[in-house]
Amino acid sequence: MQRLLIAAGVLAVIAGIAWPWLSRLPFGRLPGDIHVERAGWSFHFPIMTCIIVSVVLTLLVWLLRK
Repeated sequence: MQRLLIAAGVLAVIAGIAWPWLSRLPFGRLPGDIHVERAGWSFHFPIMTCIIVSVVLTLLVWLLRK
């Protein structure tokens, strides 16, 4: 558990440092993501981004367990 928490912390620091480059990736703006703008409010739900992240993480966990 300690290694997992340390790895998650290191990944969070790396993602924070690399944020200017990571924000240019199209995640969160993929076809299938819901984005509604009206006067005074907006709603954004990245369905396709969530599905892709879920599939990638599932594959990584599956490969690491073998």
